[in-house]
Amino acid sequence: MSSLRHLHLDSSKRQPLLKDHTQVGDEPLSLPVKKVHTHPCISGGDEDASVYFIGTATTVIEWQGMRILTDPNFLHAGDHIHLGPGVTAERLTNPALALHELPSLDCILLSHYHADHFDQKVEASLNRLFPIITTPHAKKCLTSLKDEPFERVTELDFFESVMLHTGSGPVPGTDVKPVVRVTGTPGKHVPPGALAAANEFLQAVPPVNGWLVELGYAHDMATGADPETIKTGYRIYISGDTLFVDELQEIKRKLTDEKIDLMLIHLGGTTIPGPKMPLVMVTMDAEQGLKLMHLMDPDVTIPIHYDDYSVFLSPLSDFKNKVDEDGWHDRVVYLDRGEQYRFQVRAAEEA
Repeated sequence: MSSLRHLHLDSSKRQPLLKDHTQVGDEPLSLPVKKVHTHPCISGGDEDASVYFIGTATTVIEWQGMRILTDPNFLHAGDHIHLGPGVTAERLTNPALALHELPSLDCILLSHYHADHFDQKVEASLNRLFPIITTPHAKKCLTSLKDEPFERVTELDFFESVMLHTGSGPVPGTDVKPVVRVTGTPGKHVPPGALAAANEFLQAVPPVNGWLVELGYAHDMATGADPETIKTGYRIYISGDTLFVDELQEIKRKLTDEKIDLMLIHLGGTTIPGPKMPLVMVTMDAEQGLKLMHLMDPDVTIPIHYDDYSVFLSPLSDFKNKVDEDGWHDRVVYLDRGEQYRFQVRAAEEA
């Protein structure tokens, strides 16, 4: 990975998530977890990290006191969003909690600037100093808002990385500190060919990133260690709103023999303008999702982004059937909204 940047996120100095909160202490202390899931085959009871599913592509990744919110969408059933020229969608479900019910967070990971991933109420409510990591396109949109532009937006292109420093001390018995490295990965929201060419001109559907989120350990830069070196204890791949395209193979080539521990896969077979007139599909359906499992070969897959809006054509049951037919059922964890998957990050000396 290249073009590494650094973002220092001291949990003792967190920015409030919302504009109307004057301090982080205004937020709740924890997430309301309905049910906890662990590895379908192995669970030692010593899990120290988690993914919490809120709805759509909105999750909270938590480890070593750091919390990362992905693709914040907190609209409720009956609310509508704009997805492009002449295309709207209705929310069919409710999120696991409201935006103001979130505990304190460190940053937002935004795959692209689309209303089902960054809705109008979120945009209006967020503190403009809250850190956001996103695509170059989304940064341009967020920092050029007329009334109140966002001020702490970090852009990542494909295979650019940012290191998140937690501000915590060394892991006991070691000289390394916990860090999180986030790397942008390729995604295509529009199928290749004439449609992609037309979209380049019309800019109807925004560019999208996937992400590699590596939870691990690094030496303090002051020691003279290589700033790009990280001992990865757990690697999460988030697909983003992509189709199964050739560019995804570059992710595996970059990783060589390194393992993906967990994949959060965006499904749903999103169609434009909608299921009643499915002219074009812009996110993976069940068949493409299974292909991505074969390509990435993650230890565990969690499907997200599959039934929250009226533009989804491929229900979760389609994916379950494909997975079962292929014999991969013991490598998938299904989370309902408000449920959490807990996992163990390899220790510093094991990473």
